[in-house]
Amino acid sequence: MYSIRLLDDNKVPHPIAFTKTDTGNAPDFHHSSESLTSSRWFLQPANTASLAVLPFTEVTPMKAVVYTQAGLPIQDPHALFDTDLPQPTPGPRDLLVEVKAIAVNPVDTKVRASRNAEQPQVLGWDAVGVVREVGSAVSLFQAGDEVFYAGAIDRPGSYSELHLVDERIVGHKPRSLDYASAAALPLTSITAWELLFDRLGVEERGGKGQRLLIVGAGGGVGSILVQLARQLTQLTVIGTASRPETQQWVRELGAHHVIDHSAALAEQLAALEQDPVDYVISLTHTDTYLSQLVQVLRPQGKLALIDDPAQLDVMPLKRKSLSLHWELMFTRSLYQTEDMIKQHQLLERVSALVDQGVIKTTVGEHYGAINADNLKRAHALIESGKARGKIVLEGF
Repeated sequence: MYSIRLLDDNKVPHPIAFTKTDTGNAPDFHHSSESLTSSRWFLQPANTASLAVLPFTEVTPMKAVVYTQAGLPIQDPHALFDTDLPQPTPGPRDLLVEVKAIAVNPVDTKVRASRNAEQPQVLGWDAVGVVREVGSAVSLFQAGDEVFYAGAIDRPGSYSELHLVDERIVGHKPRSLDYASAAALPLTSITAWELLFDRLGVEERGGKGQRLLIVGAGGGVGSILVQLARQLTQLTVIGTASRPETQQWVRELGAHHVIDHSAALAEQLAALEQDPVDYVISLTHTDTYLSQLVQVLRPQGKLALIDDPAQLDVMPLKRKSLSLHWELMFTRSLYQTEDMIKQHQLLERVSALVDQGVIKTTVGEHYGAINADNLKRAHALIESGKARGKIVLEGF
């Protein structure tokens, strides 16, 4: 952590700190004021007695939505609030993106609930925008490109006018979609793709004669997963949803069968002559459904999940030699894995599939402009567990 003075155009100092990792990323700046309204800002090292000793570096502010205290109810004025932050500077492999639209995901609410912060934190892991500037080592994009991406959970998020993201986890926006429609896709597409093809090892055009059960098929990830499984494999796709409108949504996305996860799964599958299943992807309340999932899985079947159960007793999997597969779409960026660029390749493929009409966007609600009030509404809906598809916001 390094101390820096942030000065407005009257050279009045404001507290600020920045962090810089050893991975070559550009510094991430965070200030302690909730509202910065100056039109011009300047940075200067703080370990000097006179403000005039060193030259000032001008910093232009940008709009952002932030939080500082974890665990506040979403109705609290400080759960999310509007502010200004200094514009970031790209590192060697970074794109500086002018954010046009974002989507809200359960991870946003989970981080807001659990990650305390001394300085204002920016959430948001779905963005669409236009590349304004590129880092010195960037080779995949240029200024002016329209892009979409989910970003990295260990860097500031996309609830801001400008955003830094590593080019290796970015794709070109589908040409056939507007900004808001494209914003619904990145995080869920990456998660769904990695679940199906990387974690479970299903091959494209494979799966003939096999069955996939998706628990929570009407949510953000499920809405993409149903499409990918139906369009790119020969699996029989069975989705679960409990409300009539969500069941209809899952059918429209391409599920061969839809059952109700509030009722006994085995009985419904038997009635459809769709038991046992070869694969289960559990997207919600895995600890609640685990005994039923073990029951309906074929011996030597595979179970994948993305949620965060407080406890999960995996011993019941042993008798059937069932395998358990976790998916976290941030793993590649967190650990800078050698295959990190696969997320760029994946998003390019998804973009092409959208433009070809093979899969469609999964927007459920458009909540208007990107500001604290609208983001609070979005967080509230996600926390209620009643969201269908994705919630998107557009423009500052």
